[in-house]
Amino acid sequence: MSTVPDFASFYVAARPTLLRTTYAVTGDRQLAEDAVQVAFAKAYASWARVHRAADPTAYVRRIAINAAIGHHRRASFRRETSVDRLPERTADPGPDLLERDEVWRAVRALPPRQRAVVVLRYYEDLSERQIADALGCRPGTVKSQAAAALTTLRARLGELDPAEGDRR
Repeated sequence: MSTVPDFASFYVAARPTLLRTTYAVTGDRQLAEDAVQVAFAKAYASWARVHRAADPTAYVRRIAINAAIGHHRRASFRRETSVDRLPERTADPGPDLLERDEVWRAVRALPPRQRAVVVLRYYEDLSERQIADALGCRPGTVKSQAAAALTTLRARLGELDPAEGDRR
């Protein structure tokens, strides 16, 4: 039995979720697609090990998130290439809806690690341990990054205390 069909099925099932999560972390559709592509290429290269992991999707998510967060450190992602024609836009309204939402704009303005913690915690509903595993850090770091991110988001969004109500 070949692992290629197993990988192909995994790819088809996991790609939309990983792309959505990575886009939410980066705020950039192209960067998210690149990071997910890198993650799946690495996963394919070591599919025998990835397939045996307790949660292959979490394994590949970690690769994608780290690729997205670390993109600015690698020169290969900073190179620009001119093209004769712009690519056609897809009819997928997901990213356009995210861009119009004030909360997502505030999340995208966070530093990359804080943004990743917020997305993985509140968008993907992962535990602190799962986030720590995905980002390659300790749960305490996840807690401190989340606290800093939430403080920043509250300040930017002017969150009201629910007990106080609207005082206008």
